[in-house]
Amino acid sequence: MYTYKHIHMFAAAVFCFAAALCPAIEAETQSEQSVALPTGFQNITLGMDAETTKNALKDNVLFGYRGERDVSLTPDTRQPIIQTDGGPYSYLRQCWFQFHNDILYIMTLNLNQEKTDYYSLFSTLCKKYGEPTALTPNKCEWRNETVILTLERPLALKYTDAKIFTSLQENAQVQKTAVEQDHDHFLESL
Repeated sequence: MYTYKHIHMFAAAVFCFAAALCPAIEAETQSEQSVALPTGFQNITLGMDAETTKNALKDNVLFGYRGERDVSLTPDTRQPIIQTDGGPYSYLRQCWFQFHNDILYIMTLNLNQEKTDYYSLFSTLCKKYGEPTALTPNKCEWRNETVILTLERPLALKYTDAKIFTSLQENAQVQKTAVEQDHDHFLESL
C-alpha cells in the first residue's frame, strides 16, 4: 500500500517535472510568436515612402509598373495607392500598394492561378513561418508585432504593417448603432 510519505514524494516528483517542463513550453511558445516574417516581396518592403516604392517598382519587371498612370488616390483618405498589372508570364496578376502618411503599409499581390495554387503557397508559408496564427476557410494569417502576412482565397498574398494597421483601426472605432446595442442587450438577456 501507498503511504502518505509515498504519495507526498510522488506529488513532489510530478511538481518538479512540470516545473522543469514549463520553461521549455514557454520558450517554444515565445519562439513561435516571434517568428521573423518577411516585411515585403522582392525589392519592395513595408515602410518605404511612395517615391522609393515607385523607383523599386520600375526596377522590377515582375510587377509591370508603367509609371505615374498606375498611381491614384484613395477617395476617402486621399492617400496614394499604386496598382500594377503583372505581365502574362508573371506570377503576379495585379498588385496594390497602399500608403498612409507616405509610408507603404499594405502590399497586396494577386497571384496568377495558372502558374501557382493556394495549397503550394500555404505549404511553403507553413514550412517557412510555422502554423498560421489565424485560420479561416477564406484566409490564413501569420502575425508578429511588426507584420501581418495573409494568404487569402482565391489566391492573394498580403503584407501589412501591424503597427500602422492597429493604429488606424483604433482611430476608426465608432460607437455602436442603436440596432447593434439592442442586439447586444438581447444576447446578454439570454
